[in-house]
Amino acid sequence: MNRMKLCFLALSENEVFARNVVAAFALPLNPTLSELSDVKTAVSEAVTNCIVHAYPEKGGEYWVSVECETEENRLHIIVTDSGKGIEDVPRALTPFYTSCPGEERSGMGFTIMQTFMNEFHVTSAPKKGTRVEMTKCFGGTAEANAR
Repeated sequence: MNRMKLCFLALSENEVFARNVVAAFALPLNPTLSELSDVKTAVSEAVTNCIVHAYPEKGGEYWVSVECETEENRLHIIVTDSGKGIEDVPRALTPFYTSCPGEERSGMGFTIMQTFMNEFHVTSAPKKGTRVEMTKCFGGTAEANAR
């Protein structure tokens, strides 16, 4: 088992940084390129959600945290923010729903995370922030392929 925690400012340029750090952390699990791509995409979506939705007011120091843990053939990822939170999590999980309809947002972030990861869970509270927990299983086992 191995663990890491990464905290960074909620700036769009840090999305690439976060996904690459998580991908590098996952390498000892010997993922396929496809599995690694799934992880990078899910992390990108989770971090982008924090940057775009958690902190709508600009300026100031707002933080995103990414924690990872490896366990056997699994990578557990937790992405958190302490932003505005989500009032209606089930609605936010609905494909094509976006809280920013005037912007170019597809409303597919959570759907993409759910699709690319083996396990996915969101908890959130208004004015307290959001926590996205994801697990990816590596190795081509039935468990890893069951999405």
